[in-house]
Amino acid sequence: MLKNYLKILIRNTKKSPLYMFINVFGLAVGMAVSILIFLFVQHELSYDKYNANADRIYRVSRSWSNADGEVSLHLGHLAPPFGPLIKADFEDQVEEVVRFFNAGLLIKSGENTFVEDEFFFADPEVFDVFSWKMLEGDPKASLNQSDGVLISEDMANKYFGDVKATGKELLAEVDGMEMTFQVRGVFENVPDNSHMHPDFIASMNPVIQFYGGLEPFMSNYGSNNFSTYVLMKEGYDYKNLEAQFPAMIDRNMGEAQAGIPMSKTTALTMWPLEDIHLYSNLDSEIEANSNIDYVYIYFAVALFILLIACINFMNLSTARSSMRSMEVGLRKVMGADKSRLIRQFMGESFMLTCVSMIFALILVYLFLPTFSNFTDKELSLNFLQNPEYIIGIVGLIAFVGLISGSYPALFLSGFSPAKVLKGAFKAGKGHENFRSVLVVGQFAISVVLIVAVLVVVRQLDFMQSKDLGFEKEDIVVLPSSPAIEQNYQIIKDRLERQQGIQSVSISSRVPSGRLLDSQGSTAEIDGEMTQLNVRIADVHVAHNFLDTYGIPVVAGRDFDFDLASDSTEAFILNEAAIREIGWQTAEEAIGKKFYYGGRRGFVTGVMKDFHFESLHQPIVPIVFMISQDRNNQVSLKIDAENKEQTLAYLKEEWATLRSDFPFEPIFVDEGFNRQYEAEERVKTIFTFFSGLAVIISILGLLGLTTFATQQRTREIGIRKVMGAETGNILILLGKDFLKLVMIGFLIAIPISWFGMSNWLEDFAYKIGISWTVFLWAGLIAGAIAAITVMSQSLKAAWADPVKSIKSE
Repeated sequence: MLKNYLKILIRNTKKSPLYMFINVFGLAVGMAVSILIFLFVQHELSYDKYNANADRIYRVSRSWSNADGEVSLHLGHLAPPFGPLIKADFEDQVEEVVRFFNAGLLIKSGENTFVEDEFFFADPEVFDVFSWKMLEGDPKASLNQSDGVLISEDMANKYFGDVKATGKELLAEVDGMEMTFQVRGVFENVPDNSHMHPDFIASMNPVIQFYGGLEPFMSNYGSNNFSTYVLMKEGYDYKNLEAQFPAMIDRNMGEAQAGIPMSKTTALTMWPLEDIHLYSNLDSEIEANSNIDYVYIYFAVALFILLIACINFMNLSTARSSMRSMEVGLRKVMGADKSRLIRQFMGESFMLTCVSMIFALILVYLFLPTFSNFTDKELSLNFLQNPEYIIGIVGLIAFVGLISGSYPALFLSGFSPAKVLKGAFKAGKGHENFRSVLVVGQFAISVVLIVAVLVVVRQLDFMQSKDLGFEKEDIVVLPSSPAIEQNYQIIKDRLERQQGIQSVSISSRVPSGRLLDSQGSTAEIDGEMTQLNVRIADVHVAHNFLDTYGIPVVAGRDFDFDLASDSTEAFILNEAAIREIGWQTAEEAIGKKFYYGGRRGFVTGVMKDFHFESLHQPIVPIVFMISQDRNNQVSLKIDAENKEQTLAYLKEEWATLRSDFPFEPIFVDEGFNRQYEAEERVKTIFTFFSGLAVIISILGLLGLTTFATQQRTREIGIRKVMGAETGNILILLGKDFLKLVMIGFLIAIPISWFGMSNWLEDFAYKIGISWTVFLWAGLIAGAIAAITVMSQSLKAAWADPVKSIKSE
């Protein structure tokens, strides 16, 4: 039977190579795209599931709320006491708790010096919670030693090569001081599909000492820098534990202010480990997570392209039904019943799908390395390591074969042999209408994808070109150090004397970063000092920070270096803070008493609102103050014309200022653009796959118009003999197809508007979806369709009418 199906397939290929190419190419591309995207989706859904106890591990996050109950900040980190408190208070439900403290450190070994961002301090129980495999050493014993550190396999090779790493020393620069760590073990590299990737895991003891010892460490509820994970005991619901957190907070933290329980202002939330990568996009994360919405988007794109390819197959098969009507009639006369014919045509469909799958797999293996690099994922189609992929491939063949071949098989097997053999066969109106519906659906999908591309491009252009309220161009940021802070004024004066450097400043954070630091505040309102129940983020700056970044002051004045009191008493707030505090105008705020954290002073200036963070976040209340010990970022405003010379000079100076630290300048505008990498990736994927979808749709339309013109060759010849002009023939052949394209466009408008409106909700600042987006999408789809139809219609219109009349 299969041999017979193969013979028929080869025969039909020889008769109609164009239609066979369209079907095979469309199905191959559709399945290749689907396989690539399904590999990506499967990888995204697999995050952290490699852990043996993944279903019992939860990360605890902390949020803060304003007086109206609105969450103002939600961190993926906790203060140090919470982990031990959870374990002590709920020992009947909790098996283990482990904390991580992530710090980017300068690591030295011999002549090798590197900045390592994935350096973690952790509790000794870390390997009891996570299924990370040790290659050498005892993890718990190692992390009980104050100088103990475990390193990944990659780091062992990086620092020590082929020499055994265990027992070797590593020097680390911690807050300006050198500390010696003993490598006490090596662990296997953390899998790619993990929400964090430690390269170094050191004892928590140095962190405890940094906080001043165990007692201050365990009483500090303000330093929320610890990723905290809970391993639940078997059979316990984490929601029940989460419901008991408010009482635990009140027991241990007391009241916030005016008798308000602390649990009304701050809360703890538990996140299943397997949900972190796709569902947790909090204000602080160990690594940038993905988003489940993008998984849905990529999955939908794969399904759309696959459906377009299947629609092509169905349309061309049913359109060319008259070519096989005699074959069906003879088979029925010879005794073939409808079920046998259905099996035959479905067999041909599956055979064609299998051939297409061979080409699809070739395309996958060709483009998988590029796709892996683009998505920054370790994707592979290895059937030996993942035999379940074979089931997936078979399932995809079954799906495509069934969808593509079911309607043509039912349609072709339903021919009446008497009518066929008499030459009276004609496809019914219902079948033509169904083909029209398929063409409409095909172009509706194409238009939806084109609209998506245009909206994503416009939103990205908007974010990258929007006036952020300050001068972000040509500002270089370098990491500070205790030595630079202590000699800041001398270094600043020396650098500013260099041609090409306009201004040098220093701060705790710089624009394009996150505003995660905040303290309690009190303000003078109506003559009384009022405790504020609003979060105001703080940034510690030098006197000339606003001038360096070109941030306008709308009331009052900037910091004044000649006024000693400004270093200890002056505050500059943004307009958002003025509104939240309750002052009516910026002018009203000037001179008002303002207490923040442990500092008492006055509001000396109000700066215009500007975007410190990305456009995903709204502008939040900010306070600037002068500080001498929390400034870890150096900002340099340079001339664009002398950029290369200035950077070369800074590299030489850096060798003097921080000889052991690599010169890695960051530009503020580039820092903002990096925050939109996910959107850039969506734009690229949409653009590429939308192009493929349009190409497949156009191939299908090409096949249909070619067949339609062939069927009407004699009619066209007669019309030309009777005096019809080329324009009349073009309208005759093209109007029906272009009408279907227009209907598809109209259907696509509400679908694409709804989908892209939902996507834009992720941005605090976004474009509106203009009618011009739909106009351009319609023009693009319409123009491509018109060119395709006209190419075949002109060929028919320009043909010799005598030959056309003789063709039948």
